[in-house]
Amino acid sequence: MADPAKQVSIAYASTDDIPHILAMIKELAAYEHASDSVEATETSLLHTLTFSPSSSSGHTHHTNPGYAKTLILRLPRTPEHPGDEPEAVVGMAMFFNNYSTWRSKPGVYLEDLYVREQYRGRGYGRVLIRVLAQEVLRIGGGRLEWSCLTWNESSLKFYEGLGARQMEGWVGLRLEGGALGDVAAGRREGVGREEGGRAG
Repeated sequence: MADPAKQVSIAYASTDDIPHILAMIKELAAYEHASDSVEATETSLLHTLTFSPSSSSGHTHHTNPGYAKTLILRLPRTPEHPGDEPEAVVGMAMFFNNYSTWRSKPGVYLEDLYVREQYRGRGYGRVLIRVLAQEVLRIGGGRLEWSCLTWNESSLKFYEGLGARQMEGWVGLRLEGGALGDVAAGRREGVGREEGGRAG
């Protein structure tokens, strides 16, 4: 079987890729039955993501420091599968760096991994995970981590097959919307006793 990594190209997104990124964010949200939750726009992505030089910009450095990076997976100029469009954007991995206090090492948090439906089953998701694992090792990091919806059994099985383990004893927590504003303004202090605990 041919190595799927040799059948595609993977590179950091440039500003030229913003329409593709937004389209895939919306496709992923639809897959997760959460289309109404998407607030991202091309403008907001431009101001919040890190981009490599655009082919049309003439820049030689990243155009925005941003908060997250995006790897874009494209088909080769000469696709191996009939009907594939040359250099079509088929997937992405959006990630940012985190940090482990116990290891005193950086890590990578994978926010979104997405392969477009018509290109699934070719090993492209595995290729993106491989590149992210290589990035963790490149920065001397200790871990690659992400979250997966509990109902997404096919993805959970895929991740387990890679050797990923589910974090038993951990509960995902999130502050957003009005609650985030309330805490920031000191309007909500919580109940119960404050404890020192790991946030990750």
